[in-house]
Amino acid sequence: MRLPLLTIVAIATLQAVAPASAQTYDPRFPVCMHVFTSGGRGGGGDYFDCSFTSLPQCQATASGRAASCDLNPYYAFDEPPPPPRRRHKKVY
Repeated sequence: MRLPLLTIVAIATLQAVAPASAQTYDPRFPVCMHVFTSGGRGGGGDYFDCSFTSLPQCQATASGRAASCDLNPYYAFDEPPPPPRRRHKKVY
C-alpha cells in the first residue's frame, strides 16, 4: 500500500513544480529595452525587448514610455581575430 501512495505523491510533486523560465535576453541583438508595465490593483510587471541594433534606435522607441535601454549582456560581439604570433628567426 505504501508503494502506490509514494508513487502518487512523487507524480503529484513533479506535476506541481513550475517550469523553468526562458532566457530573457536575445543574444542576436546588442541592445535591449527594459519596459516597465503597471498592472491592475497595484500589481505590475516588466519585460525585455531585445530587438535593437543600436542604442539611439532603442532610445527613440523608448521615448515617452516607462522604459530604459541597456546593452545586452549576452550579446556575442564580433571580436577581431588575434594578431598572428611573431616568429623569431633562428640565429646560427
